[in-house]
This record gives sequence, C-alpha cells and structure tokens, in this order.
Amino acid sequence: MEAGVGLALHSRAAGFGSGRRRTAMYGGESRCQIGSLRLGDQVGSPAAVRARGSKPIAPLRAKKSSGGHENLHNSVDEALLLKRKSEDVLFHMNGRCIYLVGMMGSGKSTVGKILAEVLGYSFFDSDKLVEQAVGMPSVAQIFKVHSEAFFRDNESSVLRDLSSMRRLVVATGGGAVIRPVNWKNMKKGLSVWLDVPLEALARRIAKVGTASRPLLDQPSGDPYTMAFSKLSTLAEQRGDAYANADVRVSLEEIAAKLGHDDVSKLTPIDIALEALHKIESFVMEDTVTGSQTEPQAQWIQTL
Repeated sequence: MEAGVGLALHSRAAGFGSGRRRTAMYGGESRCQIGSLRLGDQVGSPAAVRARGSKPIAPLRAKKSSGGHENLHNSVDEALLLKRKSEDVLFHMNGRCIYLVGMMGSGKSTVGKILAEVLGYSFFDSDKLVEQAVGMPSVAQIFKVHSEAFFRDNESSVLRDLSSMRRLVVATGGGAVIRPVNWKNMKKGLSVWLDVPLEALARRIAKVGTASRPLLDQPSGDPYTMAFSKLSTLAEQRGDAYANADVRVSLEEIAAKLGHDDVSKLTPIDIALEALHKIESFVMEDTVTGSQTEPQAQWIQTL
C-alpha cells in the first residue's frame, strides 16, 4: 500500500437498502473540521446562524470483513482511487463550493460528508442551519408552527450566506431548487444533482418513516404507495429545476457500469467516486467564467 494510507472508512449503502459492506482506507487525518462560522442574520429571526451544529466528520475506523484479506485489498484500492481522484478535482476547483441537490432521501448528506473529507472541505446541511436559525429542532416543526414559505425564506438566506464562503460541501434541502434566487447563489460554486430512481427513494422513506419529512407525512395508507405517489408529484414539479445542476450523477447509470441490477447495491463511496469524475469533467470544460448553457441562464434569471 502507498504511504499515508491510514484513515479507514467503513461504508455501506445507507439509504438505498442493505447493500454490500466495504472497508475503505485512505490517507491523512480528517481535515473537515466544522468551526463556528457566523452566517448573516436570517429572515424572520434576529439571531444569526452559527454553523456549529454540523459536527466535525469523525475519522472512521477499519473493520475487517468476513471476506478476509481479498476484500480488504479491494477496499483499499477503491479508497485510493477516491483519494487520487479528489486530488485531481482539487487542482481545478480553486476553492469553489459544491452544492448537492436532489430529492429528499437521495443521500446528499451521506455522499456530501465523504466528498468533504477527501477534498479537505467543510460540510454543512442547509436544513440543519435553518433549524438553528429559527431555534427549532426539525424542519417538520418549522412547517407546522410557521409555514413552508417561512422555511423557504430562511433557507434562501442560509444559502445566500454560504455562497460567500469557500471550500464547502453543502447538502441542500430537496425543495431548495424551486427558487431561482437559490440557483443564483449556488451557481457561485458548483451544483451536483444526485438523481435516484423514485422506487428506491420510496422504499427507503417507507422503511424509515415520514415523520421528519413534512411534505410526505401522511396519516394513513400503505407507506410505500403513499411515498411513491407524493415523490412522483414532487419530481414532476421539480424535474426541470434539478436539471439546472452543473453535474448530474445518475445512480441507475452507476449501477449499470458496475453490473448491478439494483441501485440498492451501490455504496456511498461508489456514488462519491462517480460524482468526483463528473465534477472533474465539468471543471475542466468550464474554462470560461459564467459558461452556463442558455436555457440554464434564462431559467435562473426568471424571478
């Protein structure tokens, strides 16, 4: 193994089913230490957001799998690929922030933490920052006590403040894409759409419950059927907005490349590695400042 390979990441396909276990290791200590970054005053709240709620990403330790040395060797190889690719990407990023967009339950936080660690960036969850800004423990409670519009106003304010910073990976809420002003702020960095099949999202959400997801919470009915129906409606409403992302990471495409018949067999590292490949391709092509496609620019200008 190469020198410096010491940090271990035990990963499984969180959020998409049981998946397969992998033990991955890559060099160096975690540089993703979240400080008390002070954000601007939030809409509807006199208190400023303090981004201390996103805890530092703790170094994860290796666990030897039942497959023995062969599985460990394969996992080390995989993690080295991830680390090497992150170094290639860093060369072209110039400190730009990365914003992960996608439907609720698509794995933005899980993948975002991996990207932040290998890139040496800090990780933030915009939903958590809104909760801190308004002094409530959950998005669901904000919706209940105030309104969705109140939440969206604070979400836009959080994204505005984050856009003035550098070297961040931000997991956005599923509905952040519906406001063009959010895109104006996210376009100061680089946006990545995690595109997950609705069936996989519905299975995952039905398994963990919808209490924390106010747009999906239903009093009765089959959990999978209700989740799939609501997700389908949201996908129709937001599909064009998600497509404005600079990079699209399709889990179906990754599964096909790896010979899987189900995206639930993918691990977060599989997804993170594909995201890095797509980001590298985009930043290498994006040599002209503000090189948005014409449809993207027109949509973002529509307020």
